[in-house]
Amino acid sequence: MTQPTLTDRERNPLASLDEWEDDLLARYPDPAESKAKTKEEFRNYEAPARDTVREFYRLNHRYQTFEFVQQKRAEYLKFDKKEMPVWGAMEFLNTLVDDSDPDIELDQLQHLLQTAEAIRADGHPDWFVLTGFLHDMGKVLCLFGEPQWAVVGDTFPVGCAHSDRIVYPEFFADNPDSQNPDYNTKYGIYSHQCGLDNVTMSWGHDEYLYQITKDYLPEPALYMIRYHSFYAQHRENAYDHLLNNHDRAMFKWVDAFNPYDLYSKSPKTPVVSELKPYYEDLIAKYLPATVKL
Repeated sequence: MTQPTLTDRERNPLASLDEWEDDLLARYPDPAESKAKTKEEFRNYEAPARDTVREFYRLNHRYQTFEFVQQKRAEYLKFDKKEMPVWGAMEFLNTLVDDSDPDIELDQLQHLLQTAEAIRADGHPDWFVLTGFLHDMGKVLCLFGEPQWAVVGDTFPVGCAHSDRIVYPEFFADNPDSQNPDYNTKYGIYSHQCGLDNVTMSWGHDEYLYQITKDYLPEPALYMIRYHSFYAQHRENAYDHLLNNHDRAMFKWVDAFNPYDLYSKSPKTPVVSELKPYYEDLIAKYLPATVKL
């Protein structure tokens, strides 16, 4: 598949990457605040305020083909864009500042520190805390020129039929894989309970960061990083037929991580200078002095 020339709107339909995360909160609100609504009400994607998110998913679902993912893996998994300390990579990521949120003006680093500090406050292992701090670092893909829909968004398997439990499933009608008999059946190129390690996921910041950290972090941390945007599975159980027993055990960690990612946003700004020594020591415990992006 030859990638078409994209307009600015096709590259960046969202005002900021955080617009996708705000949409996740609308779909999957904090249970403590959502008792008055039904699940069906939360899956209402037709509200006018979500027009940009709808356009984002139209593009995501059209262009995230099996071939596209293979192209991106070949391009980015050479890790030849930059090399820098992890904290430097986080500061590089921090140039993606969200100017669209009228209530909470947090940059990327502050959001990640809030997530990690909430995990630390609940007494989880230090590698879990580090995962909270790192989990969005793969968004640096935007700084390398990737369109938003190839960086964020709900992730899903490619190479098999698209589940109707993925957000805006109707947009997959424009995805060439939906017409490919090799890819448009329930199992596609996979087999029953083959295990997610044998399944290719749509391309984005989750898979990219997993590939960067896979030799350094504990396996539960890697599952959190790799599948934290796989809402069609960890919220909808749409791909149970591909998971093996090991995946099911590891997804308990994904489920444990998800609330910290979604619900830790707060107007209280972390004091970066106070927290930096702790996180630099934690990074040094688990990761090399520099990482290749």
